Amino acid sequence: MSQLNALSIAVQAGVPVLTWGPPGIGKTAAVTMLADGLSLPLEVVLASIREPADFSGLPVIREDGVHMEPPAWAKRLVRAGKGMLFLDEISTAPPAVQSALLRIVLERVVGDIALPDSVSVVASANPAEQCFSGWELSAPLANRFCHLVWSLDTHNWVEGMVRGWTVSDLPHLSPDWEKSVPETQALIAAFIRHRPHLLLQVPKDETQAGKAWPSPRSWSMAARLLAAAQAVREEEDVVALLVSGCVGEGACRELLAWRRDFDLPDPEAVLADPAGLRLPERGDQAFAILTAVIAAATGSLTEERWAAAWSVLAKAVEQGRKDIAAVAAKKLAQAKKPEFPLPQKELREFIPLLQKGGLM
Repeated sequence: MSQLNALSIAVQAGVPVLTWGPPGIGKTAAVTMLADGLSLPLEVVLASIREPADFSGLPVIREDGVHMEPPAWAKRLVRAGKGMLFLDEISTAPPAVQSALLRIVLERVVGDIALPDSVSVVASANPAEQCFSGWELSAPLANRFCHLVWSLDTHNWVEGMVRGWTVSDLPHLSPDWEKSVPETQALIAAFIRHRPHLLLQVPKDETQAGKAWPSPRSWSMAARLLAAAQAVREEEDVVALLVSGCVGEGACRELLAWRRDFDLPDPEAVLADPAGLRLPERGDQAFAILTAVIAAATGSLTEERWAAAWSVLAKAVEQGRKDIAAVAAKKLAQAKKPEFPLPQKELREFIPLLQKGGLM
């Protein structure tokens, strides 16, 4: 059930997902049931029998020039305005087809049309050694997915055989769930500041390069999925599946252990009482707190929250953290609305920095 919950969250968050597992384990059935459970039109495309033009578009000459005509399945998704594109058996697609898939997976562009933002991309793959004429995924294509390894749960399989195959109690994201994305981005930024070598680690082994590994792109996907999982209060095992599916198991373990090592205060509580802020001695913790507070303030900025955020930064300066506060001050200054007054007292320490950056 954890795998299905993780898949459901990723689909609703708009992050491309690739499910891995041996043939016959139920990957396709799970995707089909999920589409039905989320009331999404499903378009199944078998990658192994397609040509590059089936994804990049077929050249068609018209009066105003050459157009890249999209396939019928793409047009159906555009008309529906939402849906799920399921790329089955992607590991049997030759390199040329994999290259044609790059823009679809990342930008959702097929030929000369763009799929709606509410269309999610899901793919499935069998390990290369377990499929006929299999290919390793190219590193650029693999790094565009959240990889979920599908395993067999005997108990669930027996229940399904006896009672029928259904999905229930799927997590559903609320319309405003994305408001917390800046906070998880701030959290991951603080972690990478602490562990900079984990920002980009391209595997040298071809097999591993076709799976999940850390990059700026995959960390951004991880931040989005972490926010989505937190929005529905998912269990830690689902969070781990989603984050490791983006950046790999090793980087995921380090991030989650680092996050557990200290409890970040609620950014809203800090904004409500800036005078009560006491930053920890560790620089990575202080950075995480300040960036999360500024992300929360700018995510729903009012004049009151604008002033409170500057008070937080001023408090950080008082506690000897001017270097860390300066990073957050730049982002806060960029979010200023014309009608907001400048808090002269709190801003005093940052004026030279902001003037140098053209923000004042």
